[in-house]
Amino acid sequence: MTDAHETRDAQPNRAGQPHGVEVVTLGETMALVAATTTGAFTVGAPARISFGGAETNVAIGLSRLGHSAAWIGRLGADPLGSLVKDALRAEGIDVSRVRVDSDVATGLMLREHRTADRVRVSYYRRGLAGSRLTPADIDTELIQRAGLLHVSGITSALSESARAAVHTAVEAARSAGVLVSFDFNYRAALWSAREAAAEFESLVAQADIVFAGEEEAAMVVGEGSVEEVTKALVALGPTQVILKRGGEGAYAVIDGETATSPALKVSLIDPVGAGDAFVAGYLSALLDELGPAERLRRGNVCGAFAVSVSGDWEGLPRRSELATMDGTENVAR
Repeated sequence: MTDAHETRDAQPNRAGQPHGVEVVTLGETMALVAATTTGAFTVGAPARISFGGAETNVAIGLSRLGHSAAWIGRLGADPLGSLVKDALRAEGIDVSRVRVDSDVATGLMLREHRTADRVRVSYYRRGLAGSRLTPADIDTELIQRAGLLHVSGITSALSESARAAVHTAVEAARSAGVLVSFDFNYRAALWSAREAAAEFESLVAQADIVFAGEEEAAMVVGEGSVEEVTKALVALGPTQVILKRGGEGAYAVIDGETATSPALKVSLIDPVGAGDAFVAGYLSALLDELGPAERLRRGNVCGAFAVSVSGDWEGLPRRSELATMDGTENVAR
């Protein structure tokens, strides 16, 4: 196999479009029951029903910004699976490659604001639909006609078959010159740091665009300054490495050049989904062929929208709303 980092352009491959979608994602999406008041779950406590998944959060963010996106995954043949699939379709996501599994249920998350500033999430996913993703579920032709493939470390942690599915997708993208985007998204409840680090290093070496938090990056390249950690990840192969730094914004090395962007000051309502929103914003700006500074800025804008609203993806902006954060007035008239 040729070294994709030496043979690929820095911009998305648009070959095959408009017959293909711009972005393909794959992974696990679960239904969500989220408490709407602060405190532990109790009988009769109010809650809302929704769903969430790192890759579908990104897909929704991209779709709202005007890009075509497809999601590959598995759902159970149950009301929650139908809820997820119907909602994604309503958001403009291509769900034609989603497999409905009649043998197991759709995964479920329970989320509670245990205190005003502490969120606790319980997952019910082991052996359920999302973890049954296999290489046979991957539509390699769809990926090879796309502009970009986005994957995250969560999927590789679900099961051996799901990990194999991720690599099947990545190999299909690389063989066709399609850009590969990889977000670490480390989840300690799914696997050890040592297990994750080995997989992450493998995926970083095959990716063009890498997103990570500072602690996540250190799992692969060791402790160091932001500059040292980013440089070490770039040395593994990707041409774009972006460190998501929460309230401190983002730091990146893109095509050999350093770029930074401060976080926007907003009222924090729900931190869940902020990283996925940032990724959606960055990838959208990349697809729009904007420069590094504009990519980071759009990522931070989308992250600011996400944390200002309850839910994984509900607060993600539409393209017409991106300028909302530019104003100084609280009320747009």
